[in-house]
Amino acid sequence: MSLTTSVSYLFEASVIALFAAASINMISSLLKLGVRNLLSAELLAGSMVADLHLLPAFLMYQFGSTGTHEGLITGLVVGAIIANIYTIIISIVESAKMKEEF
Repeated sequence: MSLTTSVSYLFEASVIALFAAASINMISSLLKLGVRNLLSAELLAGSMVADLHLLPAFLMYQFGSTGTHEGLITGLVVGAIIANIYTIIISIVESAKMKEEF
């Protein structure tokens, strides 16, 4: 969900889309804090990188001059998208390594 809300900003460059992406990504980071899986540190790190991209992008969009920083804001959102893709890949690798009997 964090990935899709970040991608939504690329199609609808508005402060609402950026706020939704940043807040959902922060909630997903908080949910990953207590997880004790095989690659939980990497999952948390990827999510924190996305947070550290989306929060400054939101603050620049909200309080800065959007016209002069639009390229930088879009670049930060693309960086968050890449971090979220990394997190998805790590989740797939972790799921493939787990051997649970049903």
